[in-house]
Amino acid sequence: MQEIHEAIKLMEQNKTEEAIERLETYLPLANEEEKYTIGELYMQWGMLEEAKYIFQALSDQYPNEAELKILLAEIHTDLDEDEEAIDVLNRFSPEDEEYMESLVQLADLYQAQGLYEVSEQKLLEAKNFDPSEPVIDFALGELAFSTGEYQKSIPYYEKVAEVQPILGDIEIAARLAEAYAATGEFEKAIDYYQGMESENPDNLFKYGFTAYRAERPDIAIKVWEQLIKSDPYYQSVYLYLAQTYEDEGMLEEAYETAKKGLQADEFNKELYHLAGVLAHKLGHQVEGYKLVEEAVAMDPGFKEAVLFLIETYKEGGDYEAIVELLTGLIDNGEEDANYNWELARAYQETESYQDALIQYQTAYNSFTEDSDFLKEYGYFLVEEGRTQEAKEVFAKYLQLEPSDTEIEEYLSRLNDTEEF
Repeated sequence: MQEIHEAIKLMEQNKTEEAIERLETYLPLANEEEKYTIGELYMQWGMLEEAKYIFQALSDQYPNEAELKILLAEIHTDLDEDEEAIDVLNRFSPEDEEYMESLVQLADLYQAQGLYEVSEQKLLEAKNFDPSEPVIDFALGELAFSTGEYQKSIPYYEKVAEVQPILGDIEIAARLAEAYAATGEFEKAIDYYQGMESENPDNLFKYGFTAYRAERPDIAIKVWEQLIKSDPYYQSVYLYLAQTYEDEGMLEEAYETAKKGLQADEFNKELYHLAGVLAHKLGHQVEGYKLVEEAVAMDPGFKEAVLFLIETYKEGGDYEAIVELLTGLIDNGEEDANYNWELARAYQETESYQDALIQYQTAYNSFTEDSDFLKEYGYFLVEEGRTQEAKEVFAKYLQLEPSDTEIEEYLSRLNDTEEF
């Protein structure tokens, strides 16, 4: 063992190549116990192929040694050699001490391959072998949970929770809360979330979201505030908390939360948009424009933000801003007939009638079934002296709105004028 200890010391001194060379040189001289130790060291050092070679040789020499088979299966799994791992694990029999462990590993491998029914069969076989083992119930719960069978997972998790509140790094109460929330039983989910021992940020976020879906904004706000206090860089929470504040009429809190969120996530277009909308509601018009414009600059295809800007520019009578915004978007390939329609209106307001005509004509093919557009376009054409085109547009309009006697009479007067 002296050579092995020397190799370990060399590795601790970051003399990696020397450590490995020392073991490789000594390996042919080592006895079985030493080879086993070298194999374990290779696994620790990430030298899986070398470890596999050693344990395969030892397993061939001692084919009934269960621990060697378990180690080999683990190495095959880590090397993505699933078929080889399955082959090794299938060599176990009920008489082997590690039989149940082999069944659990097989279930994991079959699940990874998408063979969920086979995976479940292996776990049920393990449960028959040892009905009281919480690891098996947990594995069955996890399998059902992973395939979206949340109702099926609940009894398994509940059995585990009776004897072991935390398994590995998973808090069973959090799993039960998620499963109940996924089945729509929000109140039960909230009860389990309230019983959690840890303050895991992901679980707190889900807790708040479940409360939000259960129409308990008071709980959602309290939990999400707690989350931000414990982890200010948990980016996902800011948008939801700000929206919840807004829903509750707490506009100042919503605005401040959105701005804090942008400090944690400066590339979140939804936060820029929401912060801009809130700023506008609070009377901070210039800041509101800047924030929403930033959202559009990040994503020109963000139509909700674009339409907000159009409407707020209209409120302020700033039609030049609409023209600048929409021509920029259209020039950059953002195709939307609504943009052409809005641009036509803006050009009308700025008395750029020829440009308005071009935009109406561009939008026309997309709105032949839209009565509001046809009516507006028809009147515009009349103003531009394009009476024949206007009559065609009004005729299409009346096909959609035959009860509009005002337009019917107007079209009749146009026809009479033309005849005269």
